[in-house]
Amino acid sequence: MKVVSVCISEKKGTRKHKVAFVEIKKDHGIIGDAHAGNWHRQISLLGQESLNKMKDKMPDLDSGDFAENIMTEGLTLYELPIGTRLKVGETELEVTQIGKECHQGCEIRKLTGDCVMPREGIFAIVIKEGKIYPEDPIEILS
Repeated sequence: MKVVSVCISEKKGTRKHKVAFVEIKKDHGIIGDAHAGNWHRQISLLGQESLNKMKDKMPDLDSGDFAENIMTEGLTLYELPIGTRLKVGETELEVTQIGKECHQGCEIRKLTGDCVMPREGIFAIVIKEGKIYPEDPIEILS
């Protein structure tokens, strides 16, 4: 189980772009990301496996296209219970929400006709601060 990529966006409702690493802060989320703030959806995660399901319709889909911050591999995220703690690299996250309601005017839905994020994406808060890099290992703590 590992991080495939890390992404941010400066504006809500848009695709995110890959960055070399993200720095996360407690009660905030990812520094420089539009979705950061002291709320229950500080960081979004989506599995590479979920992205791959959509590649039949749009082969050019890539990390960040579903507005996720962290693309993972080897973990069925949406099956994790709320409250699960994940060690991601040097950081620790706690799962707070599975899926979400897709808002009207979603850029991704317009492009693909569908969006896996509302069904298979998860959200988390920061428990332990630090940096997250692609290839960082992911471990389920509880």
